[in-house]
Amino acid sequence: MLNMPEHWVFAYGSLMWDPGFEVAECVTAQVDGYARRFCMQSVVYRGTEENPGLVLALDHENGAVCTGLALRVAATDWPETLAGLRERELATHAYSEEMLPISLRDGRRVEAIGYVMRRDHCQYVGGLSLADQARIIAGATGGRGPNADYLFNTTRHLAQIGVSDEALAELAQRVQKIIDTKA
Repeated sequence: MLNMPEHWVFAYGSLMWDPGFEVAECVTAQVDGYARRFCMQSVVYRGTEENPGLVLALDHENGAVCTGLALRVAATDWPETLAGLRERELATHAYSEEMLPISLRDGRRVEAIGYVMRRDHCQYVGGLSLADQARIIAGATGGRGPNADYLFNTTRHLAQIGVSDEALAELAQRVQKIIDTKA
């Protein structure tokens, strides 16, 4: 029998809780040299051109580590999965698709496709304060629903897999406070 190549996707945001494809194996993993940040304006899925939201991106930073999930896709499912990922993740070309060396929690090292923020893209908004992020996220809605739901689902899923992200937890509290004040 031929040894089929493995195909992995590194998930750090909505792909963790809504991959949109069949996952053959799921393992907690980390990638070095990138931080998970709300640094990309969302003008399709969690906001609009008129009222952009914010979504997470892998933002290059020396010394940073991002923990998420490695999702293995069966070789037979890979062509369809890759096409779907590209349609979803490259809709506005704000991400670059890159092969990233990742470390799986069980000790394996593999290469995975990851979607990395292009800092030269007009949707890049690095350096926003938590207060600005909270205001934007609390007030935006796009084709996949409220921006706040994206944040809450991501923080909930990170907690479920044992990943502590204090900045995201504080951001979620700030967004919930804004939402409660509007109600």
